Amino acid sequence: MEFANLGRSGLVISRLVLGTDNFGTQTTEEDAFAIMDRAHELGINLIDTSNVYGWRFGEGLTEQIIGRWLAQGGGRRDRTVLATKLYGRMAEWPNNSGLSALHIRRACEDSLRRLGTDHIDLYQPHHIDRSTPWEEIWEAMELLKTQGKIVYVGSSNHPAWHLAGGQESAARRGHLGLVSEQTIYNLLERTAELEVLPACRHYGVGMMPWSPLDAGLLGGILRKEREHLLGKPLPGAGMAPHRGRRMVKLDRHRAAVQAYEDLCAKLGEDPADVAVAWLLRQPGVTAPIIGPRTVEQLDAAVRAFEVNLDEATLARLDEIFPGPGPAPEAYSW
Repeated sequence: MEFANLGRSGLVISRLVLGTDNFGTQTTEEDAFAIMDRAHELGINLIDTSNVYGWRFGEGLTEQIIGRWLAQGGGRRDRTVLATKLYGRMAEWPNNSGLSALHIRRACEDSLRRLGTDHIDLYQPHHIDRSTPWEEIWEAMELLKTQGKIVYVGSSNHPAWHLAGGQESAARRGHLGLVSEQTIYNLLERTAELEVLPACRHYGVGMMPWSPLDAGLLGGILRKEREHLLGKPLPGAGMAPHRGRRMVKLDRHRAAVQAYEDLCAKLGEDPADVAVAWLLRQPGVTAPIIGPRTVEQLDAAVRAFEVNLDEATLARLDEIFPGPGPAPEAYSW
């Protein structure tokens, strides 16, 4: 396993992050325990979750699963950089969503209880809240830090302008500010290169891309389609709405995805490994977030560190999946 500092902080994390949004839905609790144990064996130390994962309204099911895993002891908590998120609605009554100081306080207390721990290492707004000023957010986060309930603050799904606003507000208060940002970023979705990635690099914010395989579109989906025609089950077949959106996107990018899979076959590499390896090579990317449903998928993801992408291969990937270019040149003179 490779390690790196998260942004300009002193926090050292593995260059793969274990995402847990499948825990309790696609992955049983028993299998989730096995995946987290295996992650530690592989050297993955950052486990990322959210209070809405598990997707049962207000329950925080995935946090509960992680809490029961941590409760087994054996040094699990000490070896884990524990990250969770807040923003989504957790109850019908007002002030149970968003980033008001009141909800931040309530959400943190609830996550601590579900996770069975006295502190969260990385606490992250899951989305921007346009109705709440950064001054209020930082005041609430600083109080949680003072109380020892959180250590670092990150963000998720924040545009560049909001990252800039957050960092400038924190600087005025004499505080470190955000140490990380989670955003969708992969070969098919390169919008982050316009402004989010440059903003992260400018402000020393570590980038943790989510959906590195774009819901499986970069994981050899056309090969799997052909196998399905031969009688093998297609992965994700039970996720009907999600799979429907995925198929619409695949139809739009089928030619590019086919060219990508052909390139991977020529390299003798699995498409999923190439997709993660490409992210690991991108300036400003600290650690992609992988979301394995099984231990076998987790073991396979680590293979990305062994994939060698030379300059010719990187150039070919840019031809297949062209990036947007820098801002403002991409849309201005």
